[in-house]
Amino acid sequence: MLPPTFAPKPLALLLSLGLGWYTASAADTTPKDATKTVRLLTIGNSFSRNATHFLSELAKAGGNELIHQPIVVGGASLELHATKALAHERDRKDEMGLYSNGLSLKDMLRAERWEFVTIQQASIKSHDIGTYRPFAAHLNDYVRQHAPHAKLLLHQTWAYRRDDPRFMRPATKAGEPATHEAMYRGLAEAYRTIARELDTGLIPVGDAFYWADTDPQWGYRVDTKFDFEAAHSPALPDQAHSLHIGWRWQRSTEGAMRLSMDGHHANIAGEYLGACVWYETLFGENPVGSAFVPSTITPDYARFLQEAAHRAVMQAQASATSRKASAR
Repeated sequence: MLPPTFAPKPLALLLSLGLGWYTASAADTTPKDATKTVRLLTIGNSFSRNATHFLSELAKAGGNELIHQPIVVGGASLELHATKALAHERDRKDEMGLYSNGLSLKDMLRAERWEFVTIQQASIKSHDIGTYRPFAAHLNDYVRQHAPHAKLLLHQTWAYRRDDPRFMRPATKAGEPATHEAMYRGLAEAYRTIARELDTGLIPVGDAFYWADTDPQWGYRVDTKFDFEAAHSPALPDQAHSLHIGWRWQRSTEGAMRLSMDGHHANIAGEYLGACVWYETLFGENPVGSAFVPSTITPDYARFLQEAAHRAVMQAQASATSRKASAR
């Protein structure tokens, strides 16, 4: 079931859907009486690094503590992490089974009593459910074996920006998404299907990104008036409310300044949105009204991002609750 188009829902309706352990009501005004400590191991790539960039600051602002061990391999897929785990099981001296810190996945799973462990697909493959199998299941089993007390969560990555080069050229193979919306729809369905198969939770960052990106007021709009041919540094197109890095000037190896596009990775606003989703998912506390806001984000836009994150988490939990009720 794909999330509906983003729209505010009455709080009473959301509460009636049976929100579970990781959702906090916007009406919850119960004073905090203790610091909550969350131990988190993330198995991912640059997207997991993006989405957790501001997580510790949000935790601190909420009076909580985050203990976080990231495993980051640029561009890594589920297959890469599963293959490294298998290589280590076959031969503990095989460097293929070790990460840059010299440790194996097993070593890091056993290093702490993790409360949460997360996995994700590489963004370029996120729309293709065939690339998740059997590697997500292998990692799920491996985590349950070596970190049995941890809750495994799928980190749902996000679609590329609507003007990303991926959508500006012909598809290289069948099934490639031709638009920002098609990529989102594909990845949303893939992550939800795998979450059902593994009976695990979901961190709905991709939902929050899509809803924020397509919001009538706050969504990103492509600047169609910018003249790329005549542009000189530091001039850039209007990228207001972009959640992605987008266009930027970079110096080439020859020393010339050239416009380059990164429609994949999150910028500060995207990192903040992602961290708000993670914060509520892990700590069970609503990020709306958090005292922590990056200095480059205006208060009204920050509020919008907090609310988008909160609604994404509530919708994900409501969908999971409804699915489990139907299965009974």
